[in-house]
Amino acid sequence: MSLSHKTCATGAAPQLSPREVRSLLCRARLLQRAALDGSNPRPLRGKNLGLVCETPPDEAQALFRSAAEELGAQVALMRPGLSLASAQMEVQNTARMLGRLYEAVECQGLNPEIVQRMGQYAGIPVFNGAATNTHPIERLAGLLGDSTPLADNRRFLLQALLLDAIA
Repeated sequence: MSLSHKTCATGAAPQLSPREVRSLLCRARLLQRAALDGSNPRPLRGKNLGLVCETPPDEAQALFRSAAEELGAQVALMRPGLSLASAQMEVQNTARMLGRLYEAVECQGLNPEIVQRMGQYAGIPVFNGAATNTHPIERLAGLLGDSTPLADNRRFLLQALLLDAIA
């Protein structure tokens, strides 16, 4: 099972298996090398991603947007107004609409249970805070070495996660 489906099914930040860690690091290193060589691959050109958040603009939102756009994707920001008090049908309808509009969705600042329910009905990868500093990929950034700044390593890992899920 791919990491994206595990994220989608649980709604919580996934625990990464050793195989998933190796895969993400390998893909992130390829992106890192490409950046150092000055090449700019855009494998997500023509793809649309959603950024669903209930928080004011912050570093994690900027990271997600820049990581996706550097790969060629378009990113739309949405504030759905969903909460645990939202009717089940409202969450289902929102998730299904997102699934028709986007190839993947990143959720930030939403209750994990809402993210889980969205993941069940969207039919696309739904990430719960993949660009935040609490996601497991954050801890992997140091493993990419010091040839690029830590912030760039975080971006390469997020890009690797996106490519694994939708490319």
